[in-house]
Amino acid sequence: MNLYITSGTPEFMESIKKKHPHEQIYALHGIGNSVLIHETDKKSVFQAPRKYEIIEASGQFSKKGYFAIQNIPLSDEGKPIFEYKYTNLSPTLESEPGFIALRVLKPIKSDTYIILTEWSGPNSYEVWAKSHQMNFDDIADKQQFFTSAPYVSTYSSTNEED
Repeated sequence: MNLYITSGTPEFMESIKKKHPHEQIYALHGIGNSVLIHETDKKSVFQAPRKYEIIEASGQFSKKGYFAIQNIPLSDEGKPIFEYKYTNLSPTLESEPGFIALRVLKPIKSDTYIILTEWSGPNSYEVWAKSHQMNFDDIADKQQFFTSAPYVSTYSSTNEED
């Protein structure tokens, strides 16, 4: 199964989603941008998506939630270490209050892996993040493991301007 991501204005992202009601497409709105995610074992309906292989999945995305996208740019040496250490997150997350879904994504044409989680709201995510923050320092020397600094983007599945 693959997951595709594309970005654009909230209005354009919502229009693409509405054109494909039978696809598993979710619109996520953040500060300054919106993204669509499309989960499928077929080709994406997006024109220019970023493509990822789902290497771990838990739960089903909902139509209304709070999403955290952890972007982890990895060197070739760091990829197998990351996959070994971060592809068994489901057991720890599934018992967390407010947890809805997880996808660990392996990039097809880039170096940035993604840990995508959905929560019932920002408070659930923030409580988990403070107590279980991904500490990548303990798995490898940063300069050899990362190609640039990891970062987190957060989104809501409802447009704040609506």
